[in-house]
Amino acid sequence: MRMTRRASMGAMAAGLAFCGRAQAQAGGWVMPAEEAPHEATFMQWPVSREVHPDRYFLGILQDTIADIANTIAAFEPVILLMPTEAIAGAGRRLSGDIEIWDIPTEDLWARDSGPVFLTNDAGERAVLSFNFNGWGNKQVHVQDGQIAARVAERMGLPLIDSGVVGEAGGLEQDGAGLVMAHESSWVIDNRNPGLSRDQIGARIVESLGAERMIWAPGLADHDITDYHIDALARFVAPGHALIQLPEEVDPDDPFSAASFQARDILRNAGLRLTEIADPWATRITSADFVASYVNYYVCNSAVIAAQFGDRTADRAAEDTLQALYPDREIIALNVDALGEIGGGIHCATQQMPAV
Repeated sequence: MRMTRRASMGAMAAGLAFCGRAQAQAGGWVMPAEEAPHEATFMQWPVSREVHPDRYFLGILQDTIADIANTIAAFEPVILLMPTEAIAGAGRRLSGDIEIWDIPTEDLWARDSGPVFLTNDAGERAVLSFNFNGWGNKQVHVQDGQIAARVAERMGLPLIDSGVVGEAGGLEQDGAGLVMAHESSWVIDNRNPGLSRDQIGARIVESLGAERMIWAPGLADHDITDYHIDALARFVAPGHALIQLPEEVDPDDPFSAASFQARDILRNAGLRLTEIADPWATRITSADFVASYVNYYVCNSAVIAAQFGDRTADRAAEDTLQALYPDREIIALNVDALGEIGGGIHCATQQMPAV
């Protein structure tokens, strides 16, 4: 994801205490694959004028989140978090099937600041916290930094401390023991100062109940996320990843070189790779616009994906997703507003697995 207007906002510490939390392995906790059955999807309503000072654009973002939520709600329950004072206005845009929880939010990135759910063989759930700090204190997160803890408290679930600072959008896991991530968004002083790559990887693997970590270098300091891997590559099945690439390395675009480097590392690590091409003729043509087909969301019976106005590339992406998820309906939405601020549908959603 490219540098966006989010990156220029002032940061505030979340101030979460880490003491007294459960440990992941002690309860046999694991994070199921995204394509496993869900009980619900969690999302967040953007409200902060400090983060989004343009009132008109904030309204467009809210409409986009409503569109995504209403689409998902046709397939599974949606729980949308927002401050109490936003409920009346938001409700007019939302399907009656969507459940609103009055947990305060600032921004919409539920993948990063929302609850990450774990399950165990006893049919229990827990919430895993990656101790969200606004992508390395680049954005205000007074409320968003507390969402995982507040959801756990509301649901009466254990809150597990991952032992690292980061975001769930900064990793991908296949539900069968394998995790992949970019070093740039984890092995970095604005998240985990003093920790080595191996120490961070071990804590991530343990907290997810996984077995092995694949690291690619990524790209630091070019966008607010320091290049989350979920904009580049996604697991579609155990050991099988979908990756989006340009036609060739662009010497003027450091993301293109980093993406090919990641491809080679994933391939050499033994992953089966399916490749998908970047779109060209997008509706939005700004240099920092994120046009990621792989930043889709897998919900019950459907895949909610993006289309960008390039008919040929959009159709090819839909066909690829349909081949990879033959038993699910592929629904493509115009979510350009999210691309303009550096994200996509996956970034705005977080699944709660069924138990």
